[in-house]
Amino acid sequence: MQGMNPRQMKKMMQRMGIQQQDIDADLVIIKSGNKETIISKPNVVKVNMMGQETFQITGIISERESSTEPEISEEDIKTVMEQASVNEENARAALEASDGDLAKAIIELSN
Repeated sequence: MQGMNPRQMKKMMQRMGIQQQDIDADLVIIKSGNKETIISKPNVVKVNMMGQETFQITGIISERESSTEPEISEEDIKTVMEQASVNEENARAALEASDGDLAKAIIELSN
């Protein structure tokens, strides 16, 4: 509110049961259906109003189509290699076939 000092505003919000908390974020990704909304350089504030939590996000907004490919990390590949005693190529293929599910990939390779 214009003309009100920030200290008074904070006290008024506390009396109304509104709490704000800044959240340190580098990137916000909202996934919905077949697209992703990416907010870079975000300013994220969590607002708790009488037990109801909401987030206010501002920043540079862009959109892209969602990838259906699972993200497979080198750590996941190493885990499957160790647990199933296979080489990197077989571990990667098993993870891709199991949509990135480690347990499923290990079980398939162990059978």
